Amino acid sequence: MNEGPGEWLRTEIGGSTRDSIVVGGLDLASQVMGELSLAELAFLLASGRTPSAAESRLFNAVLVSLADHGLTPTALAARLTYTGAPESLQGAIAAGLLGAGSVFLGPVEDTARFLGAILADTRSDTDDALGDAAEVAVERAIGEGRRIPGLGHPIHKEVDPRTPRLYQLARETGLAGPHLRVLEHVAAAHREATRRALPINGAGAAGAVLSDLGFPPSSARGFALLARTAGLIGHLAEEVRNPLGMRLWREVDERASRASGID
Repeated sequence: MNEGPGEWLRTEIGGSTRDSIVVGGLDLASQVMGELSLAELAFLLASGRTPSAAESRLFNAVLVSLADHGLTPTALAARLTYTGAPESLQGAIAAGLLGAGSVFLGPVEDTARFLGAILADTRSDTDDALGDAAEVAVERAIGEGRRIPGLGHPIHKEVDPRTPRLYQLARETGLAGPHLRVLEHVAAAHREATRRALPINGAGAAGAVLSDLGFPPSSARGFALLARTAGLIGHLAEEVRNPLGMRLWREVDERASRASGID
């Protein structure tokens, strides 16, 4: 069926008329404001449906688990950008978000993709089948010199405290699906292959949960950025109250000058 002129130029995300605003197919004023949380609205806009109570609880847990992790490079990038351009809060937030990659935040998406590929090659979801598929995927990645996404953490060497809580919530809500299960097999296969006990990190567990909730890997990173935006706003609010950006720059500059022999 041929579309008429301009009929392709439309969106189901939102729109407005002279006296109303519609978001996700709902009237913003009467059906969203005071009725849906920001997390539930994000779920609706990405999936096209409102979450169940169980899905909302688990999805919100994922978001808050990714909101902040201290003075990470993303937070420092935001603070230092704000130090140089305090008139540009949006620039500081953007600087922090641009640091989301394979080391920080990016493993949410990377783990989702890795687990999805394993499940796509698995004909059965029995523990034996998942374990065998995870072992093959881990051995292949190690042989190619690739790191296994979702495993290990620079601070939490033994247990990432977010991970057991996400697994607990997934079980309590009845939403522990194949991605969470195969992630445990991946960790076990890696431990067996390397004799190193790397913990499942919170970002990896979050990626598995989001996949079990039905979101594609590309949306997983988007939700990680949504969550971290809240943390960056907090860091910048603290930067206003108790600035450390300028002192940090001066400390780095002084140390670099001493190391270079510059008086």
